[in-house]
Amino acid sequence: MPFSFQHTALKFLKITGIITAAILLLLFLIPLLFPGKVASEVKKIANERLDTKLDFTKSRLSFFTHFPSLTVSLDDLSMTGSAPFGNDTLIKAEQVAFGINLKRLIFDNEVKINKLYISKALINVMVNQKGQANYNIYIAPEDKKNQKEDAEEGTALRLERIDLEDCHVKYNDRSAKILIDAKGFNYVGKGNLSEDIFDLNTDAKIDSVDFYYNRTAYLRKKEVRADLITRINTHALSFILQKNELKINKLPLKFTGLLTILRDGYKINIKAASEKTTLKDLFSVMPPEYLTWMNETEISGNSDLLFTFKGDYNVAKKLKPDLAFNLKIEKGAINYQNAPAPLTDFQMNLNAIMPSLDIEKLLINLNTLKFKVGEKDYFTAYLHSKGFTEMDVNASVKGALDLATVDAALGLTSLELKGILKTNLQARGTFSTTKKLFPKTIGGISLRNGWLKTESYPNPITDITLVANVLNKAGTFKDLIVSVAPASFAFEGNPVYINATLSDFSDLAYNAKVKGELNVGRIYKVFSRKGVDITGYAKADLSLKGKQSYATNGQYDKLDNKGTIILKNIKATSELFPKAFFIKQGNFRFQNEKMWFEKFDASYGKSDFAINGYLLNTINYFLESNGTLSGDFNMKSKLINVDEFMALEKGENKDRNIEVDYAKEDHPKMSGVVIIPKNLNVGLKTNVDKIEYNGLVFNKLAGKVGITKGNFYLEKTTFNIIDCLLGVDANYKDESPTSAHFDAHFTAKDFSVQRAYKEIPMFHNMVSAAEKAQGIISVDYTIKGDLNGNMGPIYESMEGGGILNLRDVQVKGMKLFDGISSQTGQKGLNNPDMKGIEIVSTIDNNLIHIEPFTFTVAGFKPTIKGTTSFDGLLDLRMRLGLPLFGLIGFPIVITGTHDDPKIKIFSKTGQKINDAVYDEKNNKVIKEEKVSKRKR
Repeated sequence: MPFSFQHTALKFLKITGIITAAILLLLFLIPLLFPGKVASEVKKIANERLDTKLDFTKSRLSFFTHFPSLTVSLDDLSMTGSAPFGNDTLIKAEQVAFGINLKRLIFDNEVKINKLYISKALINVMVNQKGQANYNIYIAPEDKKNQKEDAEEGTALRLERIDLEDCHVKYNDRSAKILIDAKGFNYVGKGNLSEDIFDLNTDAKIDSVDFYYNRTAYLRKKEVRADLITRINTHALSFILQKNELKINKLPLKFTGLLTILRDGYKINIKAASEKTTLKDLFSVMPPEYLTWMNETEISGNSDLLFTFKGDYNVAKKLKPDLAFNLKIEKGAINYQNAPAPLTDFQMNLNAIMPSLDIEKLLINLNTLKFKVGEKDYFTAYLHSKGFTEMDVNASVKGALDLATVDAALGLTSLELKGILKTNLQARGTFSTTKKLFPKTIGGISLRNGWLKTESYPNPITDITLVANVLNKAGTFKDLIVSVAPASFAFEGNPVYINATLSDFSDLAYNAKVKGELNVGRIYKVFSRKGVDITGYAKADLSLKGKQSYATNGQYDKLDNKGTIILKNIKATSELFPKAFFIKQGNFRFQNEKMWFEKFDASYGKSDFAINGYLLNTINYFLESNGTLSGDFNMKSKLINVDEFMALEKGENKDRNIEVDYAKEDHPKMSGVVIIPKNLNVGLKTNVDKIEYNGLVFNKLAGKVGITKGNFYLEKTTFNIIDCLLGVDANYKDESPTSAHFDAHFTAKDFSVQRAYKEIPMFHNMVSAAEKAQGIISVDYTIKGDLNGNMGPIYESMEGGGILNLRDVQVKGMKLFDGISSQTGQKGLNNPDMKGIEIVSTIDNNLIHIEPFTFTVAGFKPTIKGTTSFDGLLDLRMRLGLPLFGLIGFPIVITGTHDDPKIKIFSKTGQKINDAVYDEKNNKVIKEEKVSKRKR
């Protein structure tokens, strides 16, 4: 028996070893037998089924990359998106691997992909403002017959598993104003993905996710766990959420519903709920800087959260889903480090509905918001509103709070509050600026013995007093009265006082006094933000009294506005410009309708401005929602650098408008154009020593420049450029951050043609024949067109015409005249002197049309006319008049290019140059000019 057992065991081990060795051998051999087959088939399916650019550095076939699956791995894979995102990355991965059906590969010699693995990838999903997405890269088979053939032979996708490891997923939908940024995205999805309808089992983990809506962060750096079962219908590309459990930090959410992805939008019916959870779990989704505070605070109470999103989303058809939100909090309590008086009895019941995502239909029902602090302090409020621009309101706010007690209960570590705050305010009615309606209102707010200190600055704002009352008995603007008397505070020993009464908001009557001085830089540090620095000093002593109608009707004698504002070393930014304006000194004096700039010295980057003059009706500008500032100024400057004002240039200003931010994302290499403010009507008599623009230098600008209704103009202005006085009348208007339109009239007398060719790009392109010319010319030209995203002219867009006067020009070594001289045998034609000649031309669609002009050279009288292009194409006609008087002559045709002219004598047959085609609406060149195949 021992011998038999030993023999059997050895035999078993030997067989097992042979089988194991054979399996290991096969694991190494199979990839070697099919490497070309698999790689070629993967490329084939990509080319046939994907409308995208796919690149990878190398491919490998192995069992050991994702054991035990046989996978073909593509290293350093990149894939671009569908139109109009053909140049933008959709996927960029360290490795993408496709699992291969081993049985079909060995026995049928077919590549059937059943698994997908993506590692360390950036998955960048983009949707533009028109609703066009970059993920529409899949090319569907033409008909069902093709689908059947694909299913039976060749390469096929029959996925059973999708695995994403440590990926970065970005979803940026500009049409819906949604941005999701998920880092550390790990995902495993299992199911028979090749079926038309299948269940996808998902296990997902996200280390950090941000969620933004309309550029406002609602989630930042939150950890997410997900256990999902989703039924997917591939015919309709719809997702039925069956079992979908998420956890955002500690807040559990359950999703149910339906999402169908359409080519031009979505069909949505989603419900998300977090029921019977704790207030502490709800607070766990707060911004990450509050998590330390949560660990040191006792939080109790119950919460229920419900979110629904239902309807169709289609930008082209202007369809949007309904959004609804409900939050309930009961028995809430917050106690920071055993505060003497905790916040208790916190209750909240909020319902909000936005039909069709239309803010004008917004419904808000804040039925309850109340809490207590200690035994005496309380706060209670409710709000019922309907609409936005025209809003029906029913609201009440009542409270009496010792802010120091509230501060201790909440543990506001970043700031300290003191003071007695009382409020009692009721409002009911309609708010509408267009109909001049205001809810019937009574009540006010008061803060006494206020005190504010933040961790950003060692000294507090003290002695804060605010007593404000509102009264409106009839529900109209006319009956609204707001009084602020008094309001005051002190900062670092400097008191500031404000008293104001405002009434009859249909024709606003104001009586306000402001007096005090502040170190703006220091008080800003009290409220400072990282990455922002404001310095400076402000002093005001103002008394303002009057009515809006006094200014608008020209009854300036009834206004009683007087006083001064002094600013020093103030840094300020505008959303239109990348850099900050630095006001070295600004002395302003108010005199009835005018705000005088008595001394105003400012800079912007390298540019500087010294301004004096006045703005008109500044008070009305601040009171009206769409007001326009008017004014008249004198301005002196040593340097204005136009390049620094271009919208997409780098600068310290991070608070830009959304169009600029989008343009910077889309065109990272562009400088943008200069955006002109739309609410200015200002003229400036200028004296500027030097202007820099796109490599050009203009000296001694004099004349009038101004802004009116978003249009920048130059009126009877002169510059000095290349030692010549250039006269310009022009208009400029931006159309987007990357496009603008201009309309200009230029006059320049007696300048060097060679310097103009070398130093002025537009002249270089318009008069390319000047390369070999020497001498003095003048120009009188009118031209209009568009500017591109680098503030350069789009030649295909330009239209215009004018006169080029050759006072005394010599042309030597020009291939055109050299060729004519060689063809005719007349050497005197190769270096003509051209004096007193006027060349009239027009510009359209990238072509320059030259009217006939005649000159004399070596006894000959050439007459030239025809067409040339900004790209150097030629279609010119010449009549070479013979000595003595040119009465007899013969025709010459010049085609080809400036660099390689084709000359035919005794010929009238040329080649027409077809116009370029330009889309003015979209600032896009549709087709470049080219030589026609037809002779003429």
